[in-house]
Amino acid sequence: MNGIKKSLQFFKDAYYELTKVTWLGRKEAVGTTVVVIIFIIIMSIYVSLVDMFLGGVLKHIL
Repeated sequence: MNGIKKSLQFFKDAYYELTKVTWLGRKEAVGTTVVVIIFIIIMSIYVSLVDMFLGGVLKHIL
C-alpha cells in the first residue's frame, strides 16, 4: 500500500509541476525548429568539408 501511495503522490506532484510550465506557442516552436534545422545543415556541411580535407591529407600521407 505504501508504494501505491508514493506512486500517486509522485503523479500528483508531476501534474502540479507541469501546470507551472510555460509552453511555447506555435510561432516560437516553428521559429526554434527552423533555427535548429538551419544549424544542422550548416554543421553537416562543415563536418563534410573537414572530412574531405582530412581524407585528402591522409591520402597524401599514406
